[in-house]
Amino acid sequence: MSSRYPLPALPQATPRALADEILKALTLEFGKDPAAAQERDWLQATILAIRNRVVHRWLDSMRESRAAKEKRVYYLSAEFLIGRLLRDAVSNLGLLTAVREALDLLGQEKDLLAQLEPDAALGNGGLGRLAACFMESMASLGIPAFGYGIRYQFGLFRQKIEAGMQVEEPEDWLARGNPWELVRNERTYQIGFGGGVETTEKPDGTIVHTWLPAETLLATAHDTPVCGWRGRRVNTLRLWHAHAVEPLKLGVFNGGDHMGAQHDSIRANSINQVLYPSDSNPAGHELRLRQEYFFTSASLQDILRRHTAEYGTVRNLAEKAAIQLNDTHPAIAVAELMRLLVDVHCIEWDEAWEITRATVGYTNHTLLPEALESWPVDLFEGLLPRHMQIIYQINASIIADAHEQALTDFGFLESISIIDERNGKRVRMGQLAFCGAHSVNGVSALHSDLMKQTVFRDLNTLYPGRINNKTNGVTPRRWLQQVNPGLTGLIRDAIGEGFLDDAEKLKDMDRFASDAAFREKFAGVKRANKVRLAQLIHERTGLTVDASALFDVQIKRIHEYKRQLLAILETIALYDAIRAHPDGNWVPRVKLFAGKAAASYWEAKTIIRLINDVGAVVNADKSIKGLLKVVFMPNYNVSLAEAIVPAADISEQISTAGMEASGTGNMKLALNGALTVGTLDGANVEILEHAGKDNVFIFGLTAEEVAEKRSGGYDPREVIERSPHLQRAFEAMRSGQFSPGETGRYHGLIDKLIHFDYFMVMADFAAYSQALNTADKVWQKPAEWTAKSIHNTARLGWFSADRTIREYARDIWNVPAG
Repeated sequence: MSSRYPLPALPQATPRALADEILKALTLEFGKDPAAAQERDWLQATILAIRNRVVHRWLDSMRESRAAKEKRVYYLSAEFLIGRLLRDAVSNLGLLTAVREALDLLGQEKDLLAQLEPDAALGNGGLGRLAACFMESMASLGIPAFGYGIRYQFGLFRQKIEAGMQVEEPEDWLARGNPWELVRNERTYQIGFGGGVETTEKPDGTIVHTWLPAETLLATAHDTPVCGWRGRRVNTLRLWHAHAVEPLKLGVFNGGDHMGAQHDSIRANSINQVLYPSDSNPAGHELRLRQEYFFTSASLQDILRRHTAEYGTVRNLAEKAAIQLNDTHPAIAVAELMRLLVDVHCIEWDEAWEITRATVGYTNHTLLPEALESWPVDLFEGLLPRHMQIIYQINASIIADAHEQALTDFGFLESISIIDERNGKRVRMGQLAFCGAHSVNGVSALHSDLMKQTVFRDLNTLYPGRINNKTNGVTPRRWLQQVNPGLTGLIRDAIGEGFLDDAEKLKDMDRFASDAAFREKFAGVKRANKVRLAQLIHERTGLTVDASALFDVQIKRIHEYKRQLLAILETIALYDAIRAHPDGNWVPRVKLFAGKAAASYWEAKTIIRLINDVGAVVNADKSIKGLLKVVFMPNYNVSLAEAIVPAADISEQISTAGMEASGTGNMKLALNGALTVGTLDGANVEILEHAGKDNVFIFGLTAEEVAEKRSGGYDPREVIERSPHLQRAFEAMRSGQFSPGETGRYHGLIDKLIHFDYFMVMADFAAYSQALNTADKVWQKPAEWTAKSIHNTARLGWFSADRTIREYARDIWNVPAG
């Protein structure tokens, strides 16, 4: 095929050639006169010029895979938090300098244009950012891969802060189109919902089930190329867009019911609207299930179409395809793959089950019950009647497996069952994913161990050896080279360029921690990054902060278990102490928070308001002489993280032990030289092992101690009675010091801490405060602080996503990785 239709040759990527390509895109693709073009027009033209070069390598990559009959990885995820793509593509193609010079020739500034590119609103937090890092790493390692998800129009939401409160607005990132994507109208699949199942018997006695959906809509592919390091390979992020089979019922429209004529389009388009629609109402609950089935079914139909086109059979699917489920959102894939194999491709049940299990892998990202999704059987059966039949049949085989091993205790069988009979009949998606996969992996050593002890304890007994660990990683291309070019240049000058291709070679820099001249240069890079962040803080919030202060950073989704509440309570106590002793030996500190709370999560939204209310009081108090500033940066996304990560001094990773699966922000921050203040939770345990105990500040209860306290009559009031700092902090909150005119604003939060404290905020308060005090003492010794910072950067190369993907490739997918 490639010899019959050779790709057109590309000119060498000189600045002049690139400038010509940008001009051509501007004029011929967008119809803009260069003399009248606006900055966004130049951005679109630049992206298109670079995309054309990426597409060239993209087509080459696909041809190479087909010719070599390579096994492909299919990564199904509800989120892909890819951020801005221009700098990523230009950097991975090695064209940073050439593009900058090309834009100079055209009178444009590359960095200014890049800032105009919107963040793709395709994710929320660590789950989506991990998926994006993995896609880039798979391309960098030469692994043929497709990412599959939904093309959300408005993402989660755009966060605004009004009167200290989070306000959600649509994040219309597609308002000006997306020049990176290519619409594949020929890749459109039918997706059914509802209806019933017709059962017939063939002459040979075979029972045939035919699903007759009451509702059908269409899924059309929108493809974005994902370019690997040095352009080694370009993979595909395929996102599905839902639309109606009949977008306008013309007869109804002409009859005067203009809205009714568009009912099917509106209903189909609701799938595309937002990530994680609120499930606090029945309609939102149903929409989430519709979204998950929609993208999973479209993806599996696409996988089987491609596979049968190349091999003519589905029987060898596991030999040529590895399907990885990124958490439980695509867990319906187990039942859908069985439906397609049995009902559409006429494979016998037992063989189909073998194929499914051999093909599917499942990554679990949480031990939180609310994140291990379950659906009411009535809802599930109403939307997906054939899948409900299949799940009952799978469940029967799981129970039979247990009986074969004499595991017949009722409590054990209840635990492993896909159907939860205890809280109203519900379909447990975590159990379905576990049973339908040959591999079930956690994302940190602690998390994987806890999976065996808690949520999947009995399934691990039934299927020993299925659980394995693959500690998360981050792509060093974006999270070191691109976000911190000053540090990257300094490292290159010190140890050469080997670390650019192998992040673990950063360890060669470790010896420079004792080099005074290198420490000064390292500290200089950090200062420059902090100056830039201080400017951004002023632009976004109007607040002026001192770049020489300690930047103490907690940036992540707002959730009670992540314990932003612990951080702001300690901040209140610190503020009280500074006011009482303003001439003390205080470390000037900027407490920086960023993150979104789920729209219906009252506690998390109240914590955001408390942070902003505390900040309003603290930042206006001239008596503390600027020693403490509290900043909440709104609308946290990838681009904001890219500004904060290289400027952070302290990385707060203070979740309740045993509740954070891994975290990846902890890795990004430490890789850029921030010192971790954290609990022994998630990947913090492994950061401690790699960075060294002298280069992190670990505090608080262990996961085992948390479990003991929860089961042993822990009373948070006893902790408060022993802590004058906590008492004064609570009094300040109760009295309305931070909420004048509404003294009861935070009484609900306080009462929950006093009488419940499930997340051990009170229990860990003193240890957390002491850890920060210890960090302050080190901060006052700049040479020692900088040496620890250097050790973190040098020793964190192991947390590269490349290492993680190599482990997946070797242990789960059985594909080669460069």
